[in-house]
Amino acid sequence: MKRMTTMMRLAAIATTSALVLAGCGSEDGDDNDSGDKTTSSDSPSSDAPVAEGDGTLTFGSLLPQTGSLAFLGPPEFAGVDLAVKDINAAGGVLGKDVVHVRGDSGDTDSGIAPAETDKLLDAGSDVVVGAASSGVSLTVIDKIMSEGAVMFSPANTSTAFDEGDYAGADNYFRTAPSDILQGAVLANLLVQDGRKNVAIMARQDAYGETLAAEVKKNLEAQGSAVATTVFYGEKAQSFDSQVQEVSGAGADAVVLIAFEETTSIIPQLIAAGAGPQDLPTYFVDGNTASYADDASAPLPPGTLEGTKGTIPGAEAAKDFRDRLLEVNPKLKDFTYSAEAYDAVVVSALAAIAAGSDAGDAIATKIVEVTEGGEKCTEFKACADLLADGADIDYDGLSGPIDMGDTGSPTAASIGIYEYDGENRISPVEYIAGQI
Repeated sequence: MKRMTTMMRLAAIATTSALVLAGCGSEDGDDNDSGDKTTSSDSPSSDAPVAEGDGTLTFGSLLPQTGSLAFLGPPEFAGVDLAVKDINAAGGVLGKDVVHVRGDSGDTDSGIAPAETDKLLDAGSDVVVGAASSGVSLTVIDKIMSEGAVMFSPANTSTAFDEGDYAGADNYFRTAPSDILQGAVLANLLVQDGRKNVAIMARQDAYGETLAAEVKKNLEAQGSAVATTVFYGEKAQSFDSQVQEVSGAGADAVVLIAFEETTSIIPQLIAAGAGPQDLPTYFVDGNTASYADDASAPLPPGTLEGTKGTIPGAEAAKDFRDRLLEVNPKLKDFTYSAEAYDAVVVSALAAIAAGSDAGDAIATKIVEVTEGGEKCTEFKACADLLADGADIDYDGLSGPIDMGDTGSPTAASIGIYEYDGENRISPVEYIAGQI
């Protein structure tokens, strides 16, 4: 397929919602761990003493080894491992090699993340890379920040981290854009494809509700209608009523906002005459995965041919994919690998700029090393500039990054993918937008 890059500016309309908002890979994010949350009002002034670390920059990865987003774990872990390898090959940080400790985020209902977070913090983690699920992140963010560590997610897309209690949270950052951008890009894609009356079927959790609302808002703003929006419970065993409502809505396309339950929903849609070969179907980052014969949850060949999906993030360059395969030869998916890599590199550069490996000190320099200075694109080159006293602007493998005051990227890309006859995805186009 021809690959192209389209530059567009998306007017992001931030709306206040009564929903508890949680993005990519999110489970229910209502239950937060106890702990004093660091807020923007606690931000250290430029005259405050630099927090002291133990001399070794330690990364703890809180990423999905198990659970409904386990397919995202391998590329994210590989991104962290490769970044650590590159940093140490370039001399490490503050004269010492950086260290990586692994943890499993699981799902919000598995109860794994809080205990794994304790393990990472007990191991001296200055920066916790993760979680992938916004819902999981919301259960441990207070614990991490209250311990003076940085939480840096490669995949959170919830708008909750940019508003409300967490707007301006000092020690929280992410390299993935919020669902404001993905919702706008997906709606634009539907309109460009001529879809006039779209049915949306989504998980009834913060991720599904929020992304469905963003897609609906942007569709209607461009003159298309939403035939129906139906939700199903996170733990639903049957989707009969929702499938029947979609099939009877008179829609000309279906948007399915789901996780691993996609492999149960698609056959039911097919049986009801509303499958991908009956109605053009669109996925999102939570379910745009491989469903080929060698996938962990395959679908029959041809099932998804022509189905499109959106995933936040720029295209992983071939040389980067090749290097990731050296780290993990079994990789079949590279989703959020660049975002994980950049979270580590940005944190390491911030530690150098701060002259400390302490999380609180790193947090004060993360925005600074991603905007407004001399452009650099590799850790060693950026570290050398910092050693010379330069102000840097790191542009990473995931895009320009350009962190805003809330710790989220202000410019990012969304990839549009399409399935072939073997149910494998390939990128078609990348949309770069500003939030």
